[in-house]
Amino acid sequence: MGNSSAADANAFKAAAAAGQVGIDPDAAQTVLNKIRTGKDAVEALLSGAGTLAQPPKLGDNPVGNAMAAKFVQRADGGNDSYASALQNLLDQYTAAEEGIVTAMSRYHEIDQAAADPFRNA
Repeated sequence: MGNSSAADANAFKAAAAAGQVGIDPDAAQTVLNKIRTGKDAVEALLSGAGTLAQPPKLGDNPVGNAMAAKFVQRADGGNDSYASALQNLLDQYTAAEEGIVTAMSRYHEIDQAAADPFRNA
């Protein structure tokens, strides 16, 4: 499942790891807290996603059995399932969180490197 949001989060994470992005830790703390709150909520939903994979009682007939099986697969299996969508969202939150933490740690390093030419002049 292609997802530009996942690509954006991973690109940000890579840029932070490469030292191309720095974020003032004080300014970024609110954003980091919101990301962690969202990540916790998605983890809670993901841990309960398996309970949705109970086949509904639609009758013991070919159509009812087929629909029940389809319901289970959509809830907890396959690429288009609820659990898969939640895992994708969790991966995006994780990449964004890691990127921000890395960018926060790089902030002072980048700031010092930018100031060095002016100190030596």
